[in-house]
Amino acid sequence: MKTNRLKTATRIILFLCGLSLIAVLYVPMWSIELNAPQYPEGLSLAIYANRLGGNVDIINGLNHYIGMKTLHEKDFVEFSVLPYFILFFAAAFVLTGLIGKRKLLYILFILFVSFGVLAMVDFWRWEFNYGHDLNPEAAIKVPGMSYQPPLIGYKQLLNFGAYSMPDIGGWIFVLAGTLLLLLLMIEVRGLKKMKLSDNNVKLMAPIIGMFFISSCNTEPKHINLGKDNCDFCKMTISDNRFGAEIVTKKGKAYKFDDSHCLLSFLHSKMIEQNEIADVYFIDFSNDHAFVKADHAFILQSELFKSPMNGNIAAFANEDSMKKMMQQYSGKSLTWGELNQ
Repeated sequence: MKTNRLKTATRIILFLCGLSLIAVLYVPMWSIELNAPQYPEGLSLAIYANRLGGNVDIINGLNHYIGMKTLHEKDFVEFSVLPYFILFFAAAFVLTGLIGKRKLLYILFILFVSFGVLAMVDFWRWEFNYGHDLNPEAAIKVPGMSYQPPLIGYKQLLNFGAYSMPDIGGWIFVLAGTLLLLLLMIEVRGLKKMKLSDNNVKLMAPIIGMFFISSCNTEPKHINLGKDNCDFCKMTISDNRFGAEIVTKKGKAYKFDDSHCLLSFLHSKMIEQNEIADVYFIDFSNDHAFVKADHAFILQSELFKSPMNGNIAAFANEDSMKKMMQQYSGKSLTWGELNQ
């Protein structure tokens, strides 16, 4: 016999999601990071539900020179209304859990997804206007150049690398939406293999963990020869064959012109080991392809004459390395041996 009541575990999860959304009022929802040689520690813009944080004054000073509008909280109507939307959805999750009616779950899902889509469209619209509406009297003008930050991920803006990703508050929203979708699938479809009981609520945690891992783009970023600078020595990367990257779990990429710079950066502790998703080398035989460091076949030879005398070349397969050894005599290494 069908019932319109939600399962107990579903109601508990909805209640907890509602409480977690309240935390979004106090933590940044989105983060935009800017990296350039003149700012080795980087600049950050943290977007909260009702204010801006981070290096706002410095970013405004830089924007003035290229004709971009300066950032002021009073110019964002979103800061006036967004806290109320957050409180509304926090209450809606809690009430749906307390009342326990399946129809309320359907309505909550439609409203929450619609809000997420509209929020992202509004954010993209703001970024478009922010990056394209430039002062024609600006001190620095680059014909045809716009400065729209990326919605999600990485984008090169002149000599700045811009990274845009959800912050703690944004991930809470993503988590709540993901749980809401899973609960809806379980309640509506009634799949035998996905029956929800109090005992298998714990199974939600690894599912959500997998979602977070897949949500962060930890793929290596393309190295732009003659434009990108090494994140250790600050020299312009000019020879792609010896390039390398470190990609963090948040999707931020550190680029290097040589294995020597990569290893120096790692050993300097400028980034914690637990923040690293993967380390990559450029495949010497294919200067546009990346290979994970722990999967690479590495050849060390003084004949390579790499930019910073690391003299290391990486290959995606052993046959390519052995073929190159005929031209560049040297010794083969593993990533573990190189990174000692």
